Amino acid sequence: MEYKDYYKVMGVKRDATQDEIKRAYRRLARKYHPDVSKESDAEERFKEVGEAYAVLKDPEKRTAYDQLGANWKSGQDFRPPPNWDEGFEVHGGGRADGGEDFSDFFETLFGRGGFAQANRRPFRGRGEDSHAKIVIDLQDSYLGATRSVSLKHSEIGEDGRPVSKTRTLSVKIPKGVRPGQHIRLAKQGSPGSGGGESGDLFLEISFRPHPKFHVEGKDVYLNLPVAPWEAELGTGIKTPTPTGSVNLTIPPHSRAGQKLRLKGRGLPGAEPGDFFAVLQIALPRAKTEEQKAAYRDFASAFDADPRADLEG
Repeated sequence: MEYKDYYKVMGVKRDATQDEIKRAYRRLARKYHPDVSKESDAEERFKEVGEAYAVLKDPEKRTAYDQLGANWKSGQDFRPPPNWDEGFEVHGGGRADGGEDFSDFFETLFGRGGFAQANRRPFRGRGEDSHAKIVIDLQDSYLGATRSVSLKHSEIGEDGRPVSKTRTLSVKIPKGVRPGQHIRLAKQGSPGSGGGESGDLFLEISFRPHPKFHVEGKDVYLNLPVAPWEAELGTGIKTPTPTGSVNLTIPPHSRAGQKLRLKGRGLPGAEPGDFFAVLQIALPRAKTEEQKAAYRDFASAFDADPRADLEG
């Protein structure tokens, strides 16, 4: 996926005011409108300008985009960092400008998660709902927790440029919550109009990467190293899980990639997930002459060709 420099597309500086961005859009939209432009690439340029303006005119999207940094160049291969949009509060929802066919770059940043989760509500005096992503630890889902969460949003300052604002909330993390699920905080969204009630705040859950475990749906996985003799002869191994260590039985003749299941030890819930230990054969290095001799004895003790299936 290619990085798009929206400031370059609009021909403005990164510290441009909202009025400068609006004037640049009007000028470029007139220049490249397919109905009047004689430029050979008018339609493509018109779409690029519309996409850039959809981001830069919106203080919240612009602030999030700016966080990616100024060192990227147009056309450069790009993948957003994990949880790049953590803690950005976005008001309202839906597509940026009526559902245009925007690029994969735009869709990756703003077409998923908190930036496009809900449709705007009809105006009835009620405030808009807000959306944000928060990152929690795996242990928080197992045990439940209360966490202090800081959320950032942007407003237009007196100089016409986005100003970042931060608020801190105490959030109860329910036991068993999974990545992609949402926590609803009633009346913590945008204030209502004319005395109307505030909208709600929806927090999308993401898990912080864990050094040992990874989550797939409601199941939790651990890559468990075992020695060759442990895998072949079988043994009991003290194995870590998110709720403490257990003694796991490795059956004889186990193989690399084999999954050993602990039922119900995944993420908790009415139907809890399972915990899987995925066996990885760890081959010890021969660092001494005695260890090398042991490997030679091991080789002579077996009449085995690991590449026999490749012949013929």
